[in-house]
Amino acid sequence: MSEHRPELTALLTDWRCGNEEAGRQLMTAAYDQLRRLAAYYLHHERADHTLQATELVGELYLRLFSSEPVDWQDRAHFFAVAARQLRRILVDHARGKHAEKRGGSRVRVSLTAIAGLAQPVEMDVLHIDETLRQLEELDPRAAAGVELRFFAGLKETEIVEVLGISLATLHRDWRFSRAWLISQLMPGVKR
Repeated sequence: MSEHRPELTALLTDWRCGNEEAGRQLMTAAYDQLRRLAAYYLHHERADHTLQATELVGELYLRLFSSEPVDWQDRAHFFAVAARQLRRILVDHARGKHAEKRGGSRVRVSLTAIAGLAQPVEMDVLHIDETLRQLEELDPRAAAGVELRFFAGLKETEIVEVLGISLATLHRDWRFSRAWLISQLMPGVKR
């Protein structure tokens, strides 16, 4: 995998400089990892979810190419932005389904991974998104760490690189975020 990192970084640099072909090559080079990330997200959704991992990556591709150019820093930054976009796609999808049914069928996701719980807890993706937005208002760095850890699937070493913090700070932020999220999403659960 390490042989792919310089390639991705070089493609990101070229894409940032306006080379759209480098962007397409980047998406091809990163496709398998993005698809695994999308499949991971969808694995935590309800079984009858209508989106597939391939569709999720396709939507991500459209969003990345139709938005303003990003000042890509490196591979970890790219996957952090991709994770945020994947989260937005799932939230937009859930909102669309909610609007269609007027509250009848909200998208639910498993909170096991985010909270480190032994038993899966099904939560409404819109409720999780709103709670993460509240955390972002309270502590933007802690919220970014949660997003990078849960939604981007980045390793701790990559998260500290993206956020420019120490590993000890990341661990403190995670302990706070986990406790706060559990208190907000599952008030009766012991931390």
